[in-house]
Amino acid sequence: MHNTFKGDLTANFEIAYLYIPVSIIAAILYLLIDKQPRTRHRMIEVSLLSFLVISVGIASFVGFVGHAFLADRIAVEIGWATASLFQQEVAFANLAIGILGVTCIWLRGNYWIATVVAATVFLWGAAYGHIMDIIVHGNYAPGNAGGALYDDILVPLITIVLLAAYMWTARNVKEGI
Repeated sequence: MHNTFKGDLTANFEIAYLYIPVSIIAAILYLLIDKQPRTRHRMIEVSLLSFLVISVGIASFVGFVGHAFLADRIAVEIGWATASLFQQEVAFANLAIGILGVTCIWLRGNYWIATVVAATVFLWGAAYGHIMDIIVHGNYAPGNAGGALYDDILVPLITIVLLAAYMWTARNVKEGI
């Protein structure tokens, strides 16, 4: 999710640093207004959904916009060559994952599992690419070694943990434990 816009208003700031805190804040705010009982299962469900929609879905839509419409600018921030059609491939992968993440609002069950798997494969693959670029080429460009790299590692890790907890607590709810 190489989405590090650095325009006039956001100079020296990476939007990637916002997704995880915004996902946490959104989950907390929703739980505060939610009419349903605040069970462990419900809190995990809301937290997972918040991460799927914001840190996976919206973040991927932002990545799509960056790679599709600001490709050269994003390439420079990542330390990549400009004018590469590879950016379009990354853009459409981000679009697909963005659609998966946001539609988790309406689709549940195994769809959440598929969304976590797709996001994890893409993001950890991207993290591997960033890390190899750092090791092999010494590329410490902000878009390569900054917030996007941290998100590429942490978002899948967080969603996997939340998904496992969600499935475990769902089983306990079903069994009446």
